[in-house]
Amino acid sequence: MSYEVQAAIVGRMSTALPSRTSQAPTRAPVDPVRGRRTIDWRIRFAVLCSVWGFSFLLIKVGTGAYAPFQVTFGRLFFGTAVLAVAMMVRRERLPRGVRTWGHLAVAAFLLNALPFSLFAYSELTIPSTLAGICNATSPLWGMVLSLVALSEDRPTRRRVAGLGIGFLGVLTVLGAWQGFSGLDFRGTAMALLASLSYPIGWIYVRRTLAGSSNSHLSLTGAQLFLATVQLALVTPLFTSMPTSFPVVPLLAVLALGTLGTGFALLLQYGLVAEVGPTTGQMVTYFIPVIATAAGVAVLGEQLSWNTPVGALIVLAGAALTQSRPKRPVPRDPVAPAAQP
Repeated sequence: MSYEVQAAIVGRMSTALPSRTSQAPTRAPVDPVRGRRTIDWRIRFAVLCSVWGFSFLLIKVGTGAYAPFQVTFGRLFFGTAVLAVAMMVRRERLPRGVRTWGHLAVAAFLLNALPFSLFAYSELTIPSTLAGICNATSPLWGMVLSLVALSEDRPTRRRVAGLGIGFLGVLTVLGAWQGFSGLDFRGTAMALLASLSYPIGWIYVRRTLAGSSNSHLSLTGAQLFLATVQLALVTPLFTSMPTSFPVVPLLAVLALGTLGTGFALLLQYGLVAEVGPTTGQMVTYFIPVIATAAGVAVLGEQLSWNTPVGALIVLAGAALTQSRPKRPVPRDPVAPAAQP
């Protein structure tokens, strides 16, 4: 999951939640509903990085026994189940209105069904480490698209430099000076297209669903449900029913859906609401590191020098593209409102 998805979620939350400071609180906040302190945000941040970082390993294991569309359908099905339970516990209702559901259907395709399927297909031929690094290019694609589609997003020298550095890192990862020898173009292209799909969906959501009166949980639950329906319609057309159900790949798909999709989204909401999107976006920069470490340590994937070096260059460029000019701080700043 890239930061562009997080940006989409933040856009939806703009009217549902009061503004937050980007600085982390010194103590764990008190949950006003349960009356107890929540787990420190740093621990939850580390858990979220790990869950999303290991998702690429889980995709690789799942596609070892099941078709990519089947892995994606299972991921969405179990992820939707987790959000459905959360909605029932919190007594949330699904959004209303044909127009809203129509926009959610498009968002479900761009942010879930399409990129999840592309990553699953890409990992049939490329290592999970490369897929995780390709995922980190989303902020780069996001900057290019936002400059065209969002009039309020203006380029700066730092951000343009970050864009150039980031794509230089991509060329380093792919080994451009070697003529891309040994590279599977189809799988790599699918992974890059998946990372491009996220900012396209983010921009669409900002234009159509930002400011919705529905809660973020309600919108995302409906979005995952629609993505599940989309895969339920597509999967039988391109795959046949498995003749066997190997346990380890099945558990990988279960973990990918319940933890990597459903639980991770719930965890992310709390982090963004508590520490703000500036700190929350840092998850993006840890995902490829964990994905690479997991692929090498668990799956035994080979790692040449240009892969980690290129990944660091990509992350440095992505960080620069997300930078914004600092705004002057008022002398008597108003304290952020308590979380509702």
